Amino acid sequence: MTSPGSAKRSTLKFFILLFALSVPFWLAGGMAEQELPLPFSLPAGALVLVCPMAAALILVYREEGSNGIKQQFSRCFDYGRIKSKVWYLPILFLMPLLMALEYTVMKLTGMPVPDPQFTFIALPAFFILFFVGGVGEEIGWTGYATDPLQARRTALEASIILGIIWAIWHAIPYIQGHNAPLWILGQCEAAVMLRVLIVWIYNNTGKSLFAAIAFHASVNLSELVLFPIYGSYYDPIIAFFLLAVTAAAVVILWGPKTLADYRYARSKA
Repeated sequence: MTSPGSAKRSTLKFFILLFALSVPFWLAGGMAEQELPLPFSLPAGALVLVCPMAAALILVYREEGSNGIKQQFSRCFDYGRIKSKVWYLPILFLMPLLMALEYTVMKLTGMPVPDPQFTFIALPAFFILFFVGGVGEEIGWTGYATDPLQARRTALEASIILGIIWAIWHAIPYIQGHNAPLWILGQCEAAVMLRVLIVWIYNNTGKSLFAAIAFHASVNLSELVLFPIYGSYYDPIIAFFLLAVTAAAVVILWGPKTLADYRYARSKA
């Protein structure tokens, strides 16, 4: 269950502590000559993903003690909050669908993209790997910072603020990954749209942290494994436009105030 005092948490303290904890990882990533030993390309600085969790747990311990930390970890598996199981469809399949659309667009426009190369039997293992990585990020971005922002602003405003800071925080690992400036810009813009979708899913699943983590894992699985070849042909510019259209549809249908007030359900009622 969400902590009663979560709305009073200081997101500013979280952001400052997060960036302070991230600096050593960014410096180490800049000095490292090799990437992480994974099939897909990730710089060593990507290990910074543990910092949102670390920042959140430090602040939660100061505010609520060890019980608060136990509560944060228990929320990582609060799938019982997802009362309507139909939400597993966007959680698990929205991002693969968007990546399939991106692949189709690239094929139809004559871009040199090869056939996907992955084995279905390996997907569960990759999903678990990305779920663990999602825990490192979403305990902070969703479990700690989202509700305080939503208490003071609309859900759309909160998600855009989080998305911008999330994108800035990712920018250094993107640079260390030797990506082109246009690629980095597109990926940062896509990150803002993704954060809107994460908050949308979170608010519609009883504020389930598990749902946010699982969707985060689905995003990484789609970009880094399902897309050819281990994400090497992934184009964030196309992804941004697809995500922007999806996020716009979400805002129109569920409303910017909460991202959880489905307009047709209200009309029917």
